[in-house]
Amino acid sequence: MALVSALTEKFGIDIPLLLAPMAGVSGGELAAAVSRAGGLGFIGVGYMEEDWLRGELAKAGNEKVGVGFITWVLAQKPHLLPLALDHAPKAIFLSFGEIEPFAPQVKERGIPLIAQVQTLAQAKRAAKAGADFIVAQGTEAGGHGAKRATFPLVPAIADAVDVPVIAAGGIGDGRGLAAALMLGACGAVCGSAFYAAPEALSHAKAKEQALGASGDDTQRSSVFDIARGIAWPREWTMRTLKNSFSEKWIGNMAGLEKAAAQEGERYAEAAAKGDFDTAAIIIGEAVDLVTQSRPAEEITRKIAGDAEALLKNAAANFLR
Repeated sequence: MALVSALTEKFGIDIPLLLAPMAGVSGGELAAAVSRAGGLGFIGVGYMEEDWLRGELAKAGNEKVGVGFITWVLAQKPHLLPLALDHAPKAIFLSFGEIEPFAPQVKERGIPLIAQVQTLAQAKRAAKAGADFIVAQGTEAGGHGAKRATFPLVPAIADAVDVPVIAAGGIGDGRGLAAALMLGACGAVCGSAFYAAPEALSHAKAKEQALGASGDDTQRSSVFDIARGIAWPREWTMRTLKNSFSEKWIGNMAGLEKAAAQEGERYAEAAAKGDFDTAAIIIGEAVDLVTQSRPAEEITRKIAGDAEALLKNAAANFLR
């Protein structure tokens, strides 16, 4: 018996699970490992340039992977999309911004387009623009996101659009994947579950700290965007682990903006040294479930196996 959905059928994969295209975490090796295990891995381009993307695509080897972009960043670096498309990715994953300028290029190549959204209005707009799948991202997710929680957002979007919906935000094990399917999603996006995997690009010290962290230790803010000098639209805040830097500035954003030059330099030095009392560990509420560093293939298969067992036994366990 296997997990079957619109997601597995569209991409010819065995497991309805996507690796989140996490900037600074999801490179070619991690994406390839998830695809090799039966899911679909994505390279997260983030803020990187052409040479980096070429290198990570090469690291993926012969494994079929997708490429994910921060949409508003892609608007500043539009040349990166044709580069990705020339490598025939399994899909293009766009998050945070309007997909209309890029959808025609993707559709012309016959490559599936996945759009991540955080509201009903965004979902309807993405469906109208031609998205083949819509990711409903809840606030529990690590990294950038908005305010709505995954559990109510997924069925609301599934009811509102005629496009298959994928759940994201706080899904870190087989229980989460099974729940996502029951909410009306055709699969799930997982990010934090892979943060400490050997194949992940995450800093070794960040991986170590993540293993001992709890979702209670996370928070959403724009503190680290200001410190990094990245002009993120304020509708999206970033979930990270709390640290001394965020605790100092989270109640004084105006003060941080005034001190941005000095604090930005301090932040950059800390990030280079692996000092995560200042630099950000970008991870979600599912960090509770990340208790050891395991290979990405093992993580993927474990999530799928547990979800399959839960769904198979659900009737016997809960219906009398």
